[in-house]
Amino acid sequence: MIGAAVAVSLAGMTGGASADNLRLLTWGGYAPDDVIEMFEAETGHTVEVTLSNNEEMIAKLRATGGGGFDLAQPSQDRIAGPQAEFGIYKPIDLSRIDASQFISSMLAATKANTTVDDAVYGVPHVWGTSGLVVDTAKAGMVRDYTDLCIDEVAGKVSYRLKRPTLIGFAYAMGMDPFAAYGDPVEYENIMNQVESELIECKPNVKTYWGGGDELMGLVRSGEVVAAMAWDTGGWKLNADNPDVTFVAPASGALGWIDTFVLPAKGKADDAAYDWINFVMRPEVSAMITEAAGNFTASQGADQFASDELKARFQESFPPAAIDNIKWYPPVPAGLEAIEGGILDRVKAAN
Repeated sequence: MIGAAVAVSLAGMTGGASADNLRLLTWGGYAPDDVIEMFEAETGHTVEVTLSNNEEMIAKLRATGGGGFDLAQPSQDRIAGPQAEFGIYKPIDLSRIDASQFISSMLAATKANTTVDDAVYGVPHVWGTSGLVVDTAKAGMVRDYTDLCIDEVAGKVSYRLKRPTLIGFAYAMGMDPFAAYGDPVEYENIMNQVESELIECKPNVKTYWGGGDELMGLVRSGEVVAAMAWDTGGWKLNADNPDVTFVAPASGALGWIDTFVLPAKGKADDAAYDWINFVMRPEVSAMITEAAGNFTASQGADQFASDELKARFQESFPPAAIDNIKWYPPVPAGLEAIEGGILDRVKAAN
């Protein structure tokens, strides 16, 4: 631990006017102890962590009108709606963010999805995707979601009967479901086409998986050679069998992003901006990846990851695949009902 005088000096170097206590509302693994220690030593700020999830974050901030915390990390689809309805965030001052540390496509997508009345309320931090987990020795021809329906893998594929499957198939069929979010009639038209495709695909499906452990067992046993699943699941399987890995689909993986937002009544903005810029350094972001299991929006952080994880990430996500990720926007009212009807009919079809 460095002395107080040095801490204050270093805090000035990072942009903070004085040492503050940063009250951070975040997910498990996003603020590891070793990262906190490094940040406190460099800046003089202290960090107080409260672990939470999306629902609890919104509930806590709504109950206090955006008070009690200085920095929070909801997913990007939980920002524009709550802000418009409850006013629980304050705009991000982008001049205080080192944009060069971010993967530009992720920063642009998050800014677009968290803009309310021309003000940006979020920037990206941790992200993940769903796409394809493929046994490349047995199903190397599977490169997109609709390839799960080809004869070569009949009876040996799996996916969930959930909205990511509807969205993924729509993109693979050449449609843009997210662009239709503002038009319920067009969105239902897209979903009806996906329904027909999924019903026709049913003979190929070994089972509709419900949990990650179930899917891992199906792939390890060889009963399933291609599936829709999350990137981290594919990488875990790859550690056991190098033929199995996560593949970013040709039409684009489906991506979620957990962000940084400033609660409306936060009292330590200097510390919040210092934390954002600190943890987005590639070498620090790599430490968060090791703790959380997911990569961050830090440009070049994969270079600091373990050799094994770096190799898996770079194989699954060359730069073009990252730029092609389809990021989940906020879901307008009414669309989930449309999707629920489609999924029920697919499940019931013979």
